[in-house]
Amino acid sequence: MSTHAPHSHEHPPHHSCALTGEIVSARDGLRLDMLRPGLADHIRALHPDIAPDAYISRKALAKERSAYIAATLKAERGDLSELDHDVIASLAANDILTENIEDEIELGRTFGERAADAIASFGGSWTFIISFMVFINLWMALNIAGLMGAFDPYPFILLNLVLSCVAALQAPVIMMSQKRQEAKDRRRSENDYRVNLKAELEIRHLHEKIDHMLTRQWERLAEIQAIQIELMEDLASRRR
Repeated sequence: MSTHAPHSHEHPPHHSCALTGEIVSARDGLRLDMLRPGLADHIRALHPDIAPDAYISRKALAKERSAYIAATLKAERGDLSELDHDVIASLAANDILTENIEDEIELGRTFGERAADAIASFGGSWTFIISFMVFINLWMALNIAGLMGAFDPYPFILLNLVLSCVAALQAPVIMMSQKRQEAKDRRRSENDYRVNLKAELEIRHLHEKIDHMLTRQWERLAEIQAIQIELMEDLASRRR
């Protein structure tokens, strides 16, 4: 008769977050002494009574990290802009900043803005120039030949009036389209600034994290080497 030991399912240990008091599992947080020095010093400055090996949940750590980044940027650049605060908030929430500006702008266009863009696009093309030259030559030829009763004889005063009206109306329409293009370019540059700033902060964070990990690894290797030396000395003393 064989007996089978009951299967035991090991659950990860749980800890209490030193900042929020929330009970979380070991995989959902880190110890304070495991953080990179800059962030750890920032947390110690805000919470002087925190223990050196205190456990901090990842949710609370994200808020502390965003506050640390805000303080670092403020020390480097002075007052932070609204774009800087948006990037810091996205880092805390782990959001993606990249967005398709073109689709958003196209969906928000009014009928007047669409008409202005179409007129500006047509007015700045060779199609408009060639067709308008054909229209002017046809107008002058009909009046010189008198085929339609010479409704605008030389010096073509009516034609000059038409051309003046077209120029007077075309200029503000083109300016409206250029104004929209400037707004579109400004939104593109703002989006690029957010993405570049977040990428810069993330790269800086990775560099600090890797440097901290390498430092800790060297410290552990030094400890292991010291233990090995002690063991070798102990073995050598026993052989004597």
